[in-house]
Amino acid sequence: MEAFKKMTGIVGPVDRVNVDTDAIIPKQFLKRIERTGFGQFLFYEWRFDTEGNVNPEFELNKPRYEGASVLISRVNFGCGSSREHAPWAILDYGFRCVIAPSFADIFYNNCFKNGILPIKLSEEQVEDLFRRTEEHEGYQLTVDLDNKKISDNYGLNLSFDLDEHRRQFLLQGLDDIGLTLQHEDLIAAYEQKKFA
Repeated sequence: MEAFKKMTGIVGPVDRVNVDTDAIIPKQFLKRIERTGFGQFLFYEWRFDTEGNVNPEFELNKPRYEGASVLISRVNFGCGSSREHAPWAILDYGFRCVIAPSFADIFYNNCFKNGILPIKLSEEQVEDLFRRTEEHEGYQLTVDLDNKKISDNYGLNLSFDLDEHRRQFLLQGLDDIGLTLQHEDLIAAYEQKKFA
């Protein structure tokens, strides 16, 4: 898993509450067995019409948000079924950070396991980010996980809270398997002793 330390990226807005995992990656696209290739289907039913044409009204389809790597949304992002494909699609599309006032628990946990930083801010702070994103074309945020700070080029400086264990996972690029493999020598020594 790629480590997350500090990034600067264009902000892409999805101005909706209760964005569920079926909206993030619709069920008909869950047939793949790899973790990659899901980005093309992210928000599929919002990004495309019923004939498969690009919906120009959907926020992320607007040219000003092309290449966005920071996603902002509203309360209860990632609710619904517990599919891990949702963070896979978000990451594969190019987002490394998702900012919202609240997240569904399973989605929130799955983000950390897949190298995505989910940041909880107050509704007022998120509203301000939506306003800034609208006012400044190509609006960018710098997300500094080392110092738990968010900033922009217009005077914004915010702090965010994050469990230290999860912060270390991202800073070191570790998932559960990677964490276990840090103790590979001890595991090998135990197995040799136990099964010799």
